[in-house]
Amino acid sequence: MQFADLTFAMHPTIKRTFDVTVSCVALLLLLPLLLAVAMLVRWFLGKPVLFRQDRPGLNARSFTLLKFRTMTYARDVNSELLPDALRLTALGRFLRSTSLDELPELINVIRGEMSLVGPRPLLPQYLNRYTPEQMRRHEVKPGISGWAQIHGRNNLDWNQKFALDLWYLDHQSFWLDLSILAKTAELVLTREGIAKRGSATMPEFLGANVEQGKNNA
Repeated sequence: MQFADLTFAMHPTIKRTFDVTVSCVALLLLLPLLLAVAMLVRWFLGKPVLFRQDRPGLNARSFTLLKFRTMTYARDVNSELLPDALRLTALGRFLRSTSLDELPELINVIRGEMSLVGPRPLLPQYLNRYTPEQMRRHEVKPGISGWAQIHGRNNLDWNQKFALDLWYLDHQSFWLDLSILAKTAELVLTREGIAKRGSATMPEFLGANVEQGKNNA
């Protein structure tokens, strides 16, 4: 599906108004669901209910990402966290497969730290691994969903994801955002692309050269 005819520039005020309006309405409508998920996380995983982690946002400025916890804090004999696959619980897999773990990010949107649509916020240690072109993904606010999320999500390799992020940067429009949100809702229902095949979560990004080497292997 292509949206080359929908690439009219979107004014930041329009995008921000849309983000806040939709996020506030969604939080009100989903409040019973949010409370139910919070109670389940508290019961099965304990405190804290929310996962908080610093992520680089617009212009690579740091903000605290909010999600429902999906993993335990189990550690090995050296007090190091166990691999994600060993800490991801049955409840966590369900929350991820339904994207319910992402709902607290609506608060990030209301705060102005995120948008409904944009490149996903990644880990801060990736900043010095990007090429200058990949670094452009920080020219916009990170999003709850995005162009990469509706074109394979975590089934994509890193270079594919970054290429899709950059395509979005160059083709932003209000109608494109609406199309992405509509497709996101469809994919949430079908639970496609939740994790990279063979991995519990998306593998670490080690740098453009390393990723290219993997693809050529």
